[in-house]
Amino acid sequence: MAFDLKSLFKYIVLFLIGIGILYLAFKGQDLNKIWHEIKQADFLWVAFSGISVWLAHVLRAMRWRMLYQSISYKVSFWHTYHAVIIGYLANLALPRFGEIGRCSVILKTEKVPMFASIGTVITERLIDVLVLLLSGLLLLLFQYQLVSDFLYHTIYSNTADAIKSLNYFWIIGLFILMVILTTLIIYLIRKKLSKKFLRIFAGLRQGFNSYRKLKNKPLFMVYTFGIWFFYWLSLYLAFSAIQITSGLGFNAAFTALIFSSFAMIAPVQGGIGVFHWMVAQALVLYSIAFKDGLAYATIIHSSQLLLILILGGLSLFSVLLVPKIK
Repeated sequence: MAFDLKSLFKYIVLFLIGIGILYLAFKGQDLNKIWHEIKQADFLWVAFSGISVWLAHVLRAMRWRMLYQSISYKVSFWHTYHAVIIGYLANLALPRFGEIGRCSVILKTEKVPMFASIGTVITERLIDVLVLLLSGLLLLLFQYQLVSDFLYHTIYSNTADAIKSLNYFWIIGLFILMVILTTLIIYLIRKKLSKKFLRIFAGLRQGFNSYRKLKNKPLFMVYTFGIWFFYWLSLYLAFSAIQITSGLGFNAAFTALIFSSFAMIAPVQGGIGVFHWMVAQALVLYSIAFKDGLAYATIIHSSQLLLILILGGLSLFSVLLVPKIK
């Protein structure tokens, strides 16, 4: 992956946006009280939550391996596991770099062509997006009142107020800027596609074929729902770490899962800032004060960050010891 000054600037901007959102989330909050709650947390439950997340990563590696096997690449479980963990580690530095990083690991350890790997990753991501959208639909169906209140009062009202506060000069300026940016993006996409269309198409086709050729689709879906179950369980277990959230149930964990998953889609390193704000907003729906939600989100995010740093370091060390296949 080419890395130049323009790419560096883009990632620095994305990181600063994440920091800015984090600042806005904590702005006006009593930081001493939040820190006190974090220090008083029962970290045994945090550890259980971390184990649940790790099990989700293990299932992700097993599921990904099935896609390789369906297109006749017999990769080992441990190499796919290390690639998945290293991918998460890479995402902490550069958003969306993890997908390329984990494919590079498989290229090194198993000599699977990059675009074959990218095809399987695209397939995996598409399936996860479908599960997320389905889960979001279920959330709307069964907890409509809670979610609709959030969408109206937090998203729609704040956006409408912000627009109303702008004068016509700023609105026209923003419109012109949007037109320029849209035109520029379309031009760049067409330029990129004209050079790489065939390779991208081949990767997509092979990725879709990897799912179509699966011999055991039910097992693949068991792994998929298992991944999401353990993410859900990790959030639920972490509720017991803080006294104020210990009374929350599976419904609150499910809502937090959906909100946090949408937060992690944001192109910001490790979802920093966006994750904290979204999780805290999810818990507000269950009568948890925003500052307490921030304390909970900080514990969850920090523990998962620490987990990836430790596991990622071990996996990176293990992969570096593997001689490159020629």
